[in-house]
Amino acid sequence: MHFTSEQILDEGITEREFTLRDFSGILWTPPAASSSTPVPLILMGQPGGFGIRRMYPRLVARALSAAAQGFAAVSIEMPGAGDRTPLPGVEQARADLIHALSNGDRPGADVIDRLILPLVDQAVPEWQITLDEVLDRPEFGEKVGFSGGVIAIGTRLAAIDSRIAAAGLFAGSYVPRLTMEEARQVTIPLHVLLQWDDEGNDRGMALDLFEAFGSTEKTLYANMGGHTGIPQFAGEDAAGFFARHLGSA
Repeated sequence: MHFTSEQILDEGITEREFTLRDFSGILWTPPAASSSTPVPLILMGQPGGFGIRRMYPRLVARALSAAAQGFAAVSIEMPGAGDRTPLPGVEQARADLIHALSNGDRPGADVIDRLILPLVDQAVPEWQITLDEVLDRPEFGEKVGFSGGVIAIGTRLAAIDSRIAAAGLFAGSYVPRLTMEEARQVTIPLHVLLQWDDEGNDRGMALDLFEAFGSTEKTLYANMGGHTGIPQFAGEDAAGFFARHLGSA
Protein backbone atom coordinates (compact mmCIF):
# COMPACT_ATOMS: atom_id res chain seq x y z
CA MET A 1 0.00 0.00 0.00
CA HIS A 2 1.55 3.28 -1.14
CA PHE A 3 0.12 6.50 0.27
CA THR A 4 -0.02 9.29 -2.30
CA SER A 5 -1.55 12.13 -0.27
CA GLU A 6 -2.56 13.01 3.27
CA GLN A 7 -4.75 15.71 4.81
CA ILE A 8 -6.42 16.38 8.15
CA LEU A 9 -10.19 16.81 8.07
CA ASP A 10 -12.64 18.00 10.71
CA GLU A 11 -12.19 16.62 14.24
CA GLY A 12 -8.63 15.58 13.45
CA ILE A 13 -9.55 12.76 11.08
CA THR A 14 -6.71 11.78 8.77
CA GLU A 15 -7.57 11.14 5.11
CA ARG A 16 -4.94 9.31 3.07
CA GLU A 17 -5.22 8.36 -0.58
CA PHE A 18 -3.36 5.24 -1.62
CA THR A 19 -2.56 2.93 -4.49
CA LEU A 20 -2.44 -0.83 -4.11
CA ARG A 21 -1.41 -3.04 -7.01
CA ASP A 22 -3.48 -1.70 -9.93
CA PHE A 23 -6.25 0.07 -8.00
CA SER A 24 -6.54 3.03 -5.64
CA GLY A 25 -8.51 4.00 -2.57
CA ILE A 26 -8.94 6.32 0.40
CA LEU A 27 -8.40 5.52 4.09
CA TRP A 28 -9.92 7.65 6.87
CA THR A 29 -8.54 7.26 10.41
CA PRO A 30 -9.93 8.91 13.57
CA PRO A 31 -7.41 10.56 15.91
CA ALA A 32 -8.10 8.01 18.65
CA ALA A 33 -6.62 5.19 16.55
CA SER A 34 -3.26 3.94 17.81
CA SER A 35 -1.42 0.72 18.55
CA SER A 36 -2.66 0.93 22.15
CA THR A 37 -6.26 1.75 21.14
CA PRO A 38 -6.93 0.05 17.78
CA VAL A 39 -10.27 0.92 16.19
CA PRO A 40 -12.76 -1.14 14.16
CA LEU A 41 -12.78 -0.71 10.39
CA ILE A 42 -15.70 -0.07 8.03
CA LEU A 43 -15.38 -1.07 4.37
CA MET A 44 -17.45 1.50 2.50
CA GLY A 45 -18.93 0.04 -0.67
CA GLN A 46 -20.22 2.23 -3.48
CA PRO A 47 -22.22 1.82 -6.69
CA GLY A 48 -20.46 0.35 -9.69
CA GLY A 49 -19.57 2.59 -12.61
CA PHE A 50 -19.54 6.00 -10.91
CA GLY A 51 -15.95 6.27 -9.69
CA ILE A 52 -14.53 7.35 -6.36
CA ARG A 53 -14.10 11.00 -7.42
CA ARG A 54 -17.76 11.39 -8.32
CA MET A 55 -18.79 9.60 -5.13
CA TYR A 56 -16.29 11.45 -2.90
CA PRO A 57 -18.77 13.88 -1.24
CA ARG A 58 -20.95 10.98 -0.10
CA LEU A 59 -17.99 8.83 0.88
CA VAL A 60 -16.31 11.49 3.01
CA ALA A 61 -19.63 12.24 4.75
CA ARG A 62 -19.99 8.55 5.59
CA ALA A 63 -16.37 8.39 6.76
CA LEU A 64 -16.85 11.37 9.08
CA SER A 65 -19.98 9.74 10.49
CA ALA A 66 -18.07 6.49 11.03
CA ALA A 67 -15.24 8.35 12.77
CA ALA A 68 -17.74 9.94 15.14
CA GLN A 69 -18.60 6.39 16.21
CA GLY A 70 -14.91 5.58 16.73
CA PHE A 71 -14.44 3.70 13.44
CA ALA A 72 -11.88 3.97 10.67
CA ALA A 73 -13.17 3.68 7.10
CA VAL A 74 -11.77 2.73 3.73
CA SER A 75 -13.12 2.78 0.20
CA ILE A 76 -11.55 1.57 -3.04
CA GLU A 77 -12.06 2.41 -6.70
CA MET A 78 -14.47 -0.11 -8.17
CA PRO A 79 -13.39 -2.26 -11.13
CA GLY A 80 -14.29 -0.57 -14.40
CA ALA A 81 -14.89 2.82 -12.72
CA GLY A 82 -12.93 6.07 -12.81
CA ASP A 83 -9.77 5.68 -14.89
CA ARG A 84 -9.80 1.89 -14.65
CA THR A 85 -10.15 -0.38 -17.65
CA PRO A 86 -13.82 -1.13 -18.46
CA LEU A 87 -14.95 -4.62 -17.54
CA PRO A 88 -15.43 -6.85 -20.60
CA GLY A 89 -19.05 -7.28 -21.64
CA VAL A 90 -20.51 -5.02 -18.97
CA GLU A 91 -21.46 -2.16 -21.30
CA GLN A 92 -23.39 -4.55 -23.55
CA ALA A 93 -25.08 -6.06 -20.51
CA ARG A 94 -26.05 -2.58 -19.29
CA ALA A 95 -27.46 -1.76 -22.74
CA ASP A 96 -29.46 -5.00 -22.69
CA LEU A 97 -30.78 -4.13 -19.23
CA ILE A 98 -31.87 -0.65 -20.33
CA HIS A 99 -33.50 -2.09 -23.44
CA ALA A 100 -35.52 -4.57 -21.38
CA LEU A 101 -36.64 -1.91 -18.90
CA SER A 102 -37.59 0.55 -21.64
CA ASN A 103 -39.85 -2.12 -23.14
CA GLY A 104 -41.47 -2.76 -19.79
CA ASP A 105 -39.86 -6.19 -19.50
CA ARG A 106 -38.14 -7.78 -16.53
CA PRO A 107 -34.41 -8.22 -17.25
CA GLY A 108 -33.42 -11.82 -17.84
CA ALA A 109 -31.21 -13.67 -15.37
CA ASP A 110 -28.45 -13.88 -17.98
CA VAL A 111 -28.41 -10.09 -18.40
CA ILE A 112 -28.13 -9.57 -14.64
CA ASP A 113 -25.35 -12.14 -14.36
CA ARG A 114 -23.36 -10.49 -17.17
CA LEU A 115 -23.81 -7.06 -15.60
CA ILE A 116 -23.03 -7.84 -11.96
CA LEU A 117 -20.83 -10.94 -11.69
CA PRO A 118 -17.73 -9.56 -13.49
CA LEU A 119 -17.78 -6.70 -10.99
CA VAL A 120 -18.12 -9.08 -8.01
CA ASP A 121 -15.45 -11.47 -9.29
CA GLN A 122 -12.85 -8.68 -9.43
CA ALA A 123 -13.96 -6.43 -6.56
CA VAL A 124 -14.10 -9.07 -3.82
CA PRO A 125 -10.43 -10.15 -4.13
CA GLU A 126 -9.44 -6.47 -4.22
CA TRP A 127 -11.35 -5.83 -1.01
CA GLN A 128 -9.57 -8.79 0.58
CA ILE A 129 -6.17 -7.46 -0.54
CA THR A 130 -7.08 -4.10 0.96
CA LEU A 131 -8.09 -5.78 4.21
CA ASP A 132 -4.76 -7.64 4.34
CA GLU A 133 -2.86 -4.37 4.08
CA VAL A 134 -4.97 -2.24 6.43
CA LEU A 135 -5.34 -4.83 9.18
CA ASP A 136 -1.57 -5.36 9.18
CA ARG A 137 -1.32 -1.89 10.78
CA PRO A 138 -1.50 -1.84 14.60
CA GLU A 139 -3.96 1.09 14.80
CA PHE A 140 -6.77 -1.04 13.34
CA GLY A 141 -8.58 -3.75 15.29
CA GLU A 142 -9.76 -7.14 14.13
CA LYS A 143 -13.47 -6.30 13.83
CA VAL A 144 -14.55 -5.27 10.34
CA GLY A 145 -17.89 -4.21 8.93
CA PHE A 146 -19.02 -3.86 5.32
CA SER A 147 -21.36 -0.96 4.56
CA GLY A 148 -23.29 -0.07 1.39
CA GLY A 149 -23.36 -1.64 -2.05
CA VAL A 150 -23.06 -3.35 -4.39
CA ILE A 151 -25.11 -5.86 -2.41
CA ALA A 152 -23.73 -8.81 -4.39
CA ILE A 153 -20.20 -7.76 -3.42
CA GLY A 154 -21.12 -7.44 0.26
CA THR A 155 -22.88 -10.80 0.16
CA ARG A 156 -19.89 -12.67 -1.24
CA LEU A 157 -17.45 -10.97 1.13
CA ALA A 158 -19.64 -11.84 4.10
CA ALA A 159 -19.94 -15.43 2.88
CA ILE A 160 -16.23 -16.13 2.33
CA ASP A 161 -14.20 -13.81 4.59
CA SER A 162 -14.42 -14.50 8.32
CA ARG A 163 -12.97 -11.06 9.11
CA ILE A 164 -16.31 -9.45 8.22
CA ALA A 165 -18.19 -9.37 11.54
CA ALA A 166 -21.30 -7.44 10.47
CA ALA A 167 -22.71 -5.95 7.27
CA GLY A 168 -25.04 -3.07 6.51
CA LEU A 169 -26.19 -3.69 2.94
CA PHE A 170 -28.06 -1.47 0.49
CA ALA A 171 -30.56 -3.41 -1.64
CA GLY A 172 -30.20 -1.07 -4.60
CA SER A 173 -29.07 -3.27 -7.48
CA TYR A 174 -30.14 -6.39 -9.33
CA VAL A 175 -29.14 -9.73 -7.83
CA PRO A 176 -27.44 -12.53 -9.81
CA ARG A 177 -28.56 -16.12 -9.36
CA LEU A 178 -25.22 -17.03 -7.77
CA THR A 179 -25.65 -14.31 -5.15
CA MET A 180 -28.89 -15.96 -4.01
CA GLU A 181 -26.92 -19.16 -3.38
CA GLU A 182 -24.07 -17.35 -1.63
CA ALA A 183 -26.55 -15.57 0.67
CA ARG A 184 -27.37 -18.88 2.33
CA GLN A 185 -23.74 -19.05 3.54
CA VAL A 186 -23.95 -15.66 5.27
CA THR A 187 -24.43 -16.01 9.03
CA ILE A 188 -23.20 -12.68 10.44
CA PRO A 189 -25.57 -9.95 11.71
CA LEU A 190 -27.16 -7.99 8.84
CA HIS A 191 -28.83 -4.61 8.50
CA VAL A 192 -30.42 -4.38 5.02
CA LEU A 193 -31.76 -1.08 3.70
CA LEU A 194 -34.43 -1.13 0.97
CA GLN A 195 -35.95 1.88 -0.77
CA TRP A 196 -39.47 0.67 -1.51
CA ASP A 197 -39.96 2.68 -4.71
CA ASP A 198 -36.42 2.30 -6.08
CA GLU A 199 -36.82 2.62 -9.84
CA GLY A 200 -33.53 0.82 -10.53
CA ASN A 201 -34.12 -2.15 -8.27
CA ASP A 202 -36.34 -5.22 -8.37
CA ARG A 203 -38.13 -5.13 -5.02
CA GLY A 204 -39.22 -8.76 -5.21
CA MET A 205 -35.65 -9.84 -5.92
CA ALA A 206 -34.40 -7.82 -2.95
CA LEU A 207 -36.95 -9.43 -0.66
CA ASP A 208 -36.02 -12.91 -1.95
CA LEU A 209 -32.36 -12.18 -1.22
CA PHE A 210 -33.16 -11.03 2.31
CA GLU A 211 -35.08 -14.24 2.92
CA ALA A 212 -32.17 -16.30 1.53
CA PHE A 213 -29.60 -14.92 3.97
CA GLY A 214 -28.63 -17.58 6.50
CA SER A 215 -28.15 -15.10 9.34
CA THR A 216 -30.24 -15.60 12.46
CA GLU A 217 -29.92 -11.88 13.20
CA LYS A 218 -31.02 -9.90 10.17
CA THR A 219 -33.17 -6.79 9.94
CA LEU A 220 -34.82 -5.26 6.88
CA TYR A 221 -35.33 -1.48 6.94
CA ALA A 222 -37.75 -0.44 4.18
CA ASN A 223 -38.44 3.23 3.53
CA MET A 224 -40.75 4.82 1.02
CA GLY A 225 -38.99 6.65 -1.80
CA GLY A 226 -36.64 6.16 -4.71
CA HIS A 227 -33.00 5.18 -4.98
CA THR A 228 -31.61 8.53 -3.81
CA GLY A 229 -34.36 9.28 -1.29
CA ILE A 230 -32.79 7.58 1.72
CA PRO A 231 -33.83 9.47 4.88
CA GLN A 232 -31.14 10.79 7.20
CA PHE A 233 -32.30 8.67 10.10
CA ALA A 234 -31.58 5.53 8.06
CA GLY A 235 -27.88 6.35 8.32
CA GLU A 236 -28.23 6.89 12.05
CA ASP A 237 -29.87 3.47 12.39
CA ALA A 238 -27.00 1.88 10.46
CA ALA A 239 -24.47 3.62 12.73
CA GLY A 240 -26.22 2.16 15.76
CA PHE A 241 -26.11 -1.30 14.18
CA PHE A 242 -22.33 -1.14 13.72
CA ALA A 243 -21.82 0.28 17.20
CA ARG A 244 -23.62 -2.75 18.64
CA HIS A 245 -21.66 -5.31 16.68
CA LEU A 246 -18.22 -3.78 16.27
CA GLY A 247 -17.93 -1.72 19.42
CA SER A 248 -15.77 1.42 19.19
CA ALA A 249 -12.44 2.81 20.22
